[in-house]
Amino acid sequence: MKTFTMFILLIAQFSFSQEKNGASIFWEKLKEHCNNAYEGTIEEAPDNDDFRNKKLIIHFLKCDENTIKIPFFVGEDKSRTWVLTYNNGVITLKHDHRHKDGSEDKVTQYGGTASNSGLENIQMFPADDFTCKLIPYASNNVWWFTLSDNTLTYNLRRIGTVRFFSVSFDLTKTVLNKEIPWGWE
Repeated sequence: MKTFTMFILLIAQFSFSQEKNGASIFWEKLKEHCNNAYEGTIEEAPDNDDFRNKKLIIHFLKCDENTIKIPFFVGEDKSRTWVLTYNNGVITLKHDHRHKDGSEDKVTQYGGTASNSGLENIQMFPADDFTCKLIPYASNNVWWFTLSDNTLTYNLRRIGTVRFFSVSFDLTKTVLNKEIPWGWE
């Protein structure tokens, strides 16, 4: 009887793990970093990119069951927050941009929803209709995150152009961050 019970438990565990898609596994791995901040480096960017030579910090500042908010500080600029939501087995990425007074920038809430569940270590977000109307030149943008035990990378490719941006964050070393993003006060 013990063998049969062990067999049933093994089958149940296998069935449960098969129900998790790439997005749900990616989501669980992201949530492991809640409340932590990490420093990043530019991996690739246009020569005139204004992120160069600035301290880059992300902070997994707000996490709940279906939303993760990750402020992205570029030097003294605290205007950016990546807002990730998980619904119906896929993840959506939005970019929330704020002014110092907390008001929304005129270019905000752009991004996209993954077209499928993706992989447990990579999620891609093609520009959605809202983005295409807000920023027409960004209609062919694709953003993606890659995630390993050691790094999180945020990437942007503007399809059909040479525009490519990539920043990598070292997840093995937390940093102290007491800064609050604009609009969170």
